[in-house]
Amino acid sequence: MEDQILIVEDEIKLAHLMSDFLTSHHYATHIINHGNEVLPWLEHNRPSLILLDIMLPGQSGIELCKAIRKFSNVPIIMVSAKVEEIDRLLGLELGADDYICKPFSYAELVARVKAILRRLTSITDISSSTMKLDESTYSVQYKATSIELTNFEFQLFKPLFNNPNRIFSRDSLMDTMYADQRIVSHRTIDSHIKKLRKKLDEVTQTDSVIQSVYGVGYRFVHPQ
Repeated sequence: MEDQILIVEDEIKLAHLMSDFLTSHHYATHIINHGNEVLPWLEHNRPSLILLDIMLPGQSGIELCKAIRKFSNVPIIMVSAKVEEIDRLLGLELGADDYICKPFSYAELVARVKAILRRLTSITDISSSTMKLDESTYSVQYKATSIELTNFEFQLFKPLFNNPNRIFSRDSLMDTMYADQRIVSHRTIDSHIKKLRKKLDEVTQTDSVIQSVYGVGYRFVHPQ
């Protein structure tokens, strides 16, 4: 079964060019040109990934990303002509998995899509005595409780979980998330760690299973 990519882009010509290129790489696509049509469509459809432009008529991409994250962990790549770091950070803080800036090459677009979908097809269970990661649902199972994570949060937590007590620098975590070595602010990692830590601490009722090491980075400590 082909992966379906939802393209949310109000520039109709660009949307169709994106669709044509993705289709040539054996992806199914669906195009939506107006922000207000996205949520109703998602009520009846489950795409494998969403390419979401920030500037849209009706609901903006930022508003949509925030709304989608309330009910779905579908991977989201933000698309924008704005290249300022604050826009990238804002998109990622709202739960986006990646961003791509206009103008972009279609080869780069496909590479980003493939990279995220490749993570989804590598389904593994990684467990400890009291905590388990389930990559098929992007969740953490702690005793009898399930903690839902976004795709980005899950991929960020996985290396920490696999290497308890090992200190990871922000740069090494960024390299894990961005294999193409793009420049990403340390604030992006800190922002996701903050939200991830809050989710885990609320359930484990510990001070923190993800500990900050001053001036170095972060490490994971198994909860009791």
